[in-house]
Amino acid sequence: MDAEYAVVVPSVGRPSLAALLRGLAAQRDPVAPTQVVVVDDRPLTQTDALDLPPLPWPLHVVRSGGRGPAAARNAGWRSTTAEWVAFLDDDVEVPADWSRRLAADLARAAEDVAGVQGRLRVPLPAHRRPTDWERNTAGLETAAWATADMAYRRTVLRAVGGFDERFPRAFREDADLALRVRRAGWRLTRGDHQIVHPVRPADWRVSVRVQAGAGDDALLRAVHGPSWRAEAETGRGRFRWHVATVGAAAVTAAAALGGRRRVATTAAAAWAALTTEFAARRIGPGPRPGQDGWAAEVARMAATSAAIPFAAVIHRVRGALRHRGASAWPPPVRAVLLDRDGTLVEDVPYNGDPEQVRPVPGALAAVDRLRRAGLKVGIVSNQSGIARGLVTPDEVAAVNARVEARIGPFETWQVCPHGHDDGCTCRKPAPGLVLAGAAALGVTPAECAVVGDIGSDIAAAAAAGARAVLVPTPQTRPEEVEHAAATADVAPDLAFAVDLLLGRRHSAARAEARRPAPTREAVVL
Repeated sequence: MDAEYAVVVPSVGRPSLAALLRGLAAQRDPVAPTQVVVVDDRPLTQTDALDLPPLPWPLHVVRSGGRGPAAARNAGWRSTTAEWVAFLDDDVEVPADWSRRLAADLARAAEDVAGVQGRLRVPLPAHRRPTDWERNTAGLETAAWATADMAYRRTVLRAVGGFDERFPRAFREDADLALRVRRAGWRLTRGDHQIVHPVRPADWRVSVRVQAGAGDDALLRAVHGPSWRAEAETGRGRFRWHVATVGAAAVTAAAALGGRRRVATTAAAAWAALTTEFAARRIGPGPRPGQDGWAAEVARMAATSAAIPFAAVIHRVRGALRHRGASAWPPPVRAVLLDRDGTLVEDVPYNGDPEQVRPVPGALAAVDRLRRAGLKVGIVSNQSGIARGLVTPDEVAAVNARVEARIGPFETWQVCPHGHDDGCTCRKPAPGLVLAGAAALGVTPAECAVVGDIGSDIAAAAAAGARAVLVPTPQTRPEEVEHAAATADVAPDLAFAVDLLLGRRHSAARAEARRPAPTREAVVL
């Protein structure tokens, strides 16, 4: 029996996205995904449409607000309900048999297998030896757990909190997730499905820019300890040599300023030797004299080999300071954003009359418990009646004031005045209100929880990276409850929702997701 899976593709709008989707549409004898989710991770201020060719399967677009690939992948898988989530990068190409091979790999996965990695092929030029950047990209062929093509069980992602959104770039977030999954007792395996990962064009400074990943290494060390490299199978890297190079340069400068010429000369020679050796290591495997681009590559390697050690050390020090004392992912809830109508007060459509404000049973006691526990509280509310001319902004403000008079003060009010067809990025299920609420409360979206009564509340939380609790009402559609039960938490009332957020109860879905898997061999390659 074929395994059920969804495809999630985070994207910043690269032209290669359309080519990937056309490759999915052209699958030969496909095993169809339940849906394809494209996560638009461009800033919310960028509203032009992505180039999305038609697919033979449902295609869903989620906005994640430009918070990086880890957050985008979380927004994607949290919008699905399939057993498996297959992640693809937007710059890869899929062969015509990709879906069939993926489905076979997932069907063969034992119950204690949490993830199945695909095999990556990076085409390199045949007419010359590869450049440093091309070799760097080709390293993906042997990289463990690369999410350019990696499928995870959705229940496992939910159990460990998904990707750590503190990783701002496509680097190390996959290794971090793999470490947490394997430490929880699950296995990761490598399957037979395969993709092609072309080398993206890059300018000569790219090798210096990627040193920003040294800051992510600092986060991994802070969270997982000094043995993280061995456990994540990333290799040792060259950072110690970079420290020695920077140290030699620092001694040269200090000795020269202090008038100690012999020490300065010796340290300068050490710096030159280390830099030359580093450049030679990078130039040696590259194009030979006379080959296409040889002279330009040598010039790039000479310049960047001098700059890279300093960039790497600076980023590592910054990362160590930034992530000093970092705790395990996911972080605890520090703030709760509540929907207004149907969640805190009875839903009176397009209400502009404060006299009709009636809190739902237990609303005041529930919100007071959150306040006493030290959590910040705010409101996120769609008010499309303003756009429709049914209520005025002043009338909405008067109703909000009455809500505060009945339930107590809220530390932020985030209100969307737009209509359904206005194309804004604040109206739920878009993440704008939740992101703005988190910023106003001084917390990250991952430290927020959203409590609402309909599916758009849950979807907005997922897109923003917040925890979500659905408190259904008679007006909540059954399919919304079913989706929330698979992707978030469901509570019968506000009191139970607060119990969940304060850690005093667990929903059945979350308890099942956290059930330990049989512990076997950590990895099969």
